[in-house]
Amino acid sequence: MRRNLKGSVLTWMVVFVAPWAFAGWLINNSHATSQNEATGRNEKQDWVVQEVSSRIRGKEFPKSINDGRENFAIEYTLNDQLQHEAERLLSAYKPDFGAIVVVEARTGKVRAMASFERGEKIGENLAIRGTFPAASIFKMVTAAAAVDRRGMDPEGLIHFNGGSHTLYRRNAMSTVVNRWTREVSLREAFARSFNTAFARVAFEKLQPQDLEEYAFRFGFNRQIHGDLLFDQSVTEIPSEKNFHMAEIASGFNRVTKMSPLHGALMAATIANDGKMPKVQMIEKVTDQSNRVVLEGTPATDFDVLTADGNDKMKVLMEETIVSGTSRKSFKHLRRDRRFREVELGGKTGSLTGTNPRGKTDWFVGYAIGDNGEKLAIAAVTVHEKLWRVKSSILAQSVVRRHFRDMEAWVARHDQASETER
Repeated sequence: MRRNLKGSVLTWMVVFVAPWAFAGWLINNSHATSQNEATGRNEKQDWVVQEVSSRIRGKEFPKSINDGRENFAIEYTLNDQLQHEAERLLSAYKPDFGAIVVVEARTGKVRAMASFERGEKIGENLAIRGTFPAASIFKMVTAAAAVDRRGMDPEGLIHFNGGSHTLYRRNAMSTVVNRWTREVSLREAFARSFNTAFARVAFEKLQPQDLEEYAFRFGFNRQIHGDLLFDQSVTEIPSEKNFHMAEIASGFNRVTKMSPLHGALMAATIANDGKMPKVQMIEKVTDQSNRVVLEGTPATDFDVLTADGNDKMKVLMEETIVSGTSRKSFKHLRRDRRFREVELGGKTGSLTGTNPRGKTDWFVGYAIGDNGEKLAIAAVTVHEKLWRVKSSILAQSVVRRHFRDMEAWVARHDQASETER
């Protein structure tokens, strides 16, 4: 009887329990296999990003890379016409050092990235080097903190003493109002890049933590995400209100450093409704079996500004083009009837730097077409002795060429459609 009972139990276990145990083993094994495949895929993607980033730093854009076992084909987000124009401009003007970056503001796709040196003194892609003094480009951060966090209006008035483009302690920290005191709106101070006025904005409207927070939001002291590894931009915000805070807020210092790619992303943030996009340099990577290893997906890196704050920043940046430091560079473009519907905004900056050594000249800005296309542009040039070209001229030329080509493409497309009918 006991033997029969044991046999029945064993039979029941084999018939009913074993299939469930086997199914559980299959599920666990399948789960482990999926995990291993996902880990392997992530590791491969990480390797691709690191390898491509390393090659781009060396001024290469390889069409394929090899990990020692197989080849991987790479498609970039670069636009052939924009890339050619950026390279042509730098080769034509020949600054001692220069870089141009064009980013599609909505997606973060890099449409052009060009680097130039008169002689291989550095030998790296300057577009991703974070060694350029940010200069007055940092006024974007200060202005954003003032309008977004503290509610300052573009027409809000600033009172200051001293020169427009100098910065002295006695004027930056003074609250004295006398017959020499000047009055200027935030809009004009931004457009014409008045240093002392921005020092007063920092002291009167902001706390050090405001500057620190908005610097972080705009990509300073953190890694901006995406599929291209590039130098982190840095700054040092003091913990209390002092003259160093005035220097940082106005951009009149050599502490704050950034890359041209970062500059383009800052401009993209304003064009993209206050959202900084992740960098996308790679369109697609496939292995030898034509399987997709990595595919670019547009995404937001950081929600930087509120809608109201971003609208106010657009007012400030548009004024730079209309009546500020870039008015001469964009004068003919603005008068061209073909560009009347293109929304333009920008910020300039200049300061002597040490790496590369020379007078650094910046332009970062955006162009929004009537078709909704949003381009963000950063151009930087460094001049050791002779000044060869303003960076705003380079940016203006890129905008003109792109939208002129776009207009021609639309005309051809419309003509082809009419012919088909």
